[in-house]
Amino acid sequence: MGLFSNEEKRTLELSGHVGFDSLPDQLVSKASAQGFCFNILCVGETGIGKSTLMNTLFNTTFENEEASHYGQMVELRPHTYELRESNVNLKLTVVHTVGFGDQINKEQSYKPILEYIDAQFAKFLEEELKIKRSLFNYHDTRIHICLYFIAPNGHSLKSLDLVTMKKLDSKVNIIPVIAKADTVSRNELEKLKIKVMSELVSNGVQIYQFPTEDEAVAEINSSMNTLLPFAVVGSVDDVKVGNKMVKGRLYPWGSVEVENEKHCDFVKLREMVLRVNMEDLREQTHARHYELYRRCKLEEMGFKDTGTDSQSFSLQQTYETKRKEFIVELQRKEEEMRQMFVNKVKETEAELKEKEKELHERFEQLKRMHQEEKKNLEEKRRELEEEMNAFNRRKVAAETLMGQALQGCSQQPFKKDKDKKK
Repeated sequence: MGLFSNEEKRTLELSGHVGFDSLPDQLVSKASAQGFCFNILCVGETGIGKSTLMNTLFNTTFENEEASHYGQMVELRPHTYELRESNVNLKLTVVHTVGFGDQINKEQSYKPILEYIDAQFAKFLEEELKIKRSLFNYHDTRIHICLYFIAPNGHSLKSLDLVTMKKLDSKVNIIPVIAKADTVSRNELEKLKIKVMSELVSNGVQIYQFPTEDEAVAEINSSMNTLLPFAVVGSVDDVKVGNKMVKGRLYPWGSVEVENEKHCDFVKLREMVLRVNMEDLREQTHARHYELYRRCKLEEMGFKDTGTDSQSFSLQQTYETKRKEFIVELQRKEEEMRQMFVNKVKETEAELKEKEKELHERFEQLKRMHQEEKKNLEEKRRELEEEMNAFNRRKVAAETLMGQALQGCSQQPFKKDKDKKK
């Protein structure tokens, strides 16, 4: 095997047409029949124009609910649409960050966004690790691009913008855009662009750079990298400019044409995202961001590549090792739970014994109080009986005296009558 691996590859000329040069056509035909998916994450404050730009970008009107400024937390709302252009089917998912930047405390505003991105990675990884996979018709919901909307009314980036983009740059391809660019003058817009890029570089925020490896698009991508962030204007209304109807906005002082490159960078954004670099965005998501997530997750699960000692990697051995570690951890937690239960039972028994002791002491105290009260009642009863006996004796004596007095009074008139007769 080592001998064959060290042999140099030889290039042979064919004596006739074989037919494998049609392989690219086969791939194109198969990919066209299968269709493509593209997922966009729109991050920005409420009312900054995310939905309008999406409608303008795809030249259609997407269904979207009106968001208020009084949400207590950031909510991500994904909407999936089936689009068709020529013979190409596109399953487009647009995710809006509802309530972003509306809270008083904005420290945790980026967390729901990170959790959503990781959840989509986790779903794809779960599908990959299945024994029976169906990646061919799996709906890939991983975020391919994050359009980060920057408010035009500030002279620089807000701290929330810097923190959020710093947290997201290792998870998704970020393209910053200055929304509602028609609300500031051209000079102020140029200064804001320079300031934004300066702050991104100084804070180490890695935004998506259009690739320059392909010679076919190297020149245009290099020139577009110098124009970031794009200053865009969105509108689905048709306004009359001269003798033609164009997409734009009509003001008392004039009109703003969405597809006029002198007015805004909307055409540049559409060219770079949809017509030139859509496949690179999809590839970067899979090869860079998802691979980083996948590697970290597999390392957490105990998987590893072949080491420097050239030892082969055994999935069965890794599984057994993780299983043993899991069993040991489970036994440890079970022992902790058992010990915790025993301690809890002991504490409960001690509390019950203490309460039983208190109840017993209370019972004895009540018993003594009852005996004392009974004794006092007995003494009072005896005193009352003695008083009643004394009262009865006095009553008998009084009745006797009264009887004698009445008898004496009745005899005295009888003697007086007898003396009168004599």
